[in-house]
Amino acid sequence: MSVALDKERFGPWALVTGASSGIGKEFARQIAASGINIVLVARRKDLLEEVGVESSRRYGVEHRVVVLDVSREDFIGQLTSATDDLDIGLVVSNAGTGNPGEFLKLGRQLHQTTLRVSTMAHLDITHHFGAKLAKRRRGGLILAGAMGAESGVPRMANDGAAKAYVHSLGEALHYEFKPLGVYVTVLAAGFTNTAVLDKFGLDPKTMPMKPMSVEQCVSEGLSGLRKNRSRIIPGRLNRIMNALVPASLARKLEADLIGKGLARKSASAVGRLPSELKS
Repeated sequence: MSVALDKERFGPWALVTGASSGIGKEFARQIAASGINIVLVARRKDLLEEVGVESSRRYGVEHRVVVLDVSREDFIGQLTSATDDLDIGLVVSNAGTGNPGEFLKLGRQLHQTTLRVSTMAHLDITHHFGAKLAKRRRGGLILAGAMGAESGVPRMANDGAAKAYVHSLGEALHYEFKPLGVYVTVLAAGFTNTAVLDKFGLDPKTMPMKPMSVEQCVSEGLSGLRKNRSRIIPGRLNRIMNALVPASLARKLEADLIGKGLARKSASAVGRLPSELKS
């Protein structure tokens, strides 16, 4: 399941952050399948190299691995130095992870790190690469958001608020960049079958609604970009729910799902403790 991208518009190079696993890894694969060379950005060098080598072997593209942490305030300088010699026509700003839990029970430092990854990193990436894309008068940007972020997500309050920023930024830039020949799409995905689900204590086999595959999520995201859609919610059922379920009910459903998952995870962790530590 892949969407063919126009190499003239979106090539010859694409950059993907958070490319070591999950949705980012699948973006790299599907982009490489269109014959576009890939820059892979994340913290885990070994996993990035695996993705790059496999993409080059399978699709005959070049790859470059850039190991860095986008939560660092100086990351954009490092990324600029590592990519300035490349003609990048597509940027997927995808790095990030979920940090479920009650707002007051999570540390302020974690909240601040989340904001750097999920807001400032997107800002730095879109400002730097947006200028380069505007200069070449063609190309695309995909920003990773989250379905329902604007409505507030209980037990994901800070994460959801950060994604709401991404949605607003992306949709505004879609309008501003369109006359410059640059496509901008926000990917507002719902629950997707990645390793992050384990952080929520969720099992894809027992969830009320089966999580989407990364293949479908990315394929619909790239299709939305190719059509220059300002935002795409992957999955027909997700789109129906987003359109018809009132925000107050959506918040309750999300709070119940995440709350039960975290409770199961906590109980499981206690169950694995030595007997003398359980009391």
